[in-house]
Amino acid sequence: MQYDTLIQPDNGQAATLIHVTDKSRFETWLALQPDAVRTAVKAQKFEGGANDIAILPADKSGEWSVAAGVTDVTAPGLWHLAKLADSLPEGTYRLADYDASEAMLGWMLGQYRYHEYLSEPKLTGPRVLLVKEPARIAMAALQATATALVRDLVNRPAGDLGPNALEVETKRIAKAHKAEVTVTAGEPLKTGYPLIHAVGKAAAREHAPRLIALEWGDPRHPRVAIVGKGITFDTGGLDIKPSTGMRLMKKDMGGAAHALALAELIMAAHLPVRLHMLVAAAENSISGNAMRPGDIIKSRKGVTVEIDNTDAEGRLVLADALTKAIEDKAELIIDFATLTGAARVALGPDLPAMFSNDDSVSFGLLAASKAATDPLWHMPLWAPYMEMLDSDIADMSNSGGGFAGAVTAALFLQKFVPDNVPWVHLDTFAWRPTSKPGRPKGGEALGLRAVFGYLAERYPAR
Repeated sequence: MQYDTLIQPDNGQAATLIHVTDKSRFETWLALQPDAVRTAVKAQKFEGGANDIAILPADKSGEWSVAAGVTDVTAPGLWHLAKLADSLPEGTYRLADYDASEAMLGWMLGQYRYHEYLSEPKLTGPRVLLVKEPARIAMAALQATATALVRDLVNRPAGDLGPNALEVETKRIAKAHKAEVTVTAGEPLKTGYPLIHAVGKAAAREHAPRLIALEWGDPRHPRVAIVGKGITFDTGGLDIKPSTGMRLMKKDMGGAAHALALAELIMAAHLPVRLHMLVAAAENSISGNAMRPGDIIKSRKGVTVEIDNTDAEGRLVLADALTKAIEDKAELIIDFATLTGAARVALGPDLPAMFSNDDSVSFGLLAASKAATDPLWHMPLWAPYMEMLDSDIADMSNSGGGFAGAVTAALFLQKFVPDNVPWVHLDTFAWRPTSKPGRPKGGEALGLRAVFGYLAERYPAR
């Protein structure tokens, strides 16, 4: 979908009018309406509640308008118009006495559909919104496109989206922005990125593991590394998941999807950075050569890791990718990963857990998340829990037991990042278990816009 066509400058062209109200102002608004409108409103039981919609008659035959309820008309919200964009007939619309600037993204994403596998998709729209703030359209469209990319990739079945598909997607994005892509696979992966290789070596040949790296921008600019966990399907390995735990594991590459979408945002917005995106891509499968509990693997950094649980594989592939980012002297590293169930138990599906070794970066990200209506929650890197990762026969274990699972996973990753390099780890769900206006059930970008907002503030486009 071309999201930039769904919002257009208002130059006085013909459009259906949308009246926006809320519960507290409904009666005042209704009193100003003609009898025919009041009758239509009563018949449709419209009372100005959030996401309520009523079709209103007009004076001329064949013409009509819309009444739409929002939470608070004085506080425009990102998702206030998403239900409208999903429900209204195809056509062009204009808002009456309502600021659309904060709701542009929601209007666009309200029209998102994933129908790649439907034999008879229900195609609707487009619904075009006219606005008086044309300068904001381009950025809203970029963010809508990036969000849709995350959703599309996470929604795609694992049989059609293995490590090779992530490589193809990376090359597509790179070509559009004249970026360079390097892929490490086979024997060079085994020797250079042994943890990534260990996780993915049991997969079928067509799903062979790899490290996918993209570089873009002026080498003189600050080097920013974006790292994504790309486990395209997670069986749990020999510590196999139950069927209920495996059902949604196509989404275990959600971190990679976020990294790809963020990389495209950075490049499209021309942020003055030297971008280094790294996707550690593998399928955690089962075969005779699968990684075993009790195996000890020497990481790219040289740290030896005892495999306590083969289902704690995401941190392994990230460790090698983080090491590469450090070797290439990134001044800031941000990783995205669908890493732990513990984060979801603690924070639920909507709140990515954020860990960082730099408070100034953490506070900046929290401010950006609030501004973008894309929440994050700051979690502690509690150093005393590092002892939970102790091993008797290796430098560390890959699993810390049953307590503080999100914290110990982050501490494991911190082992591969020097204290003097600002680093952020986002443990995101990348999935919406229930539908909301503009946010259908399925793959979801959670933390993407917050991080981009922070980077755009830190490295403003010139």
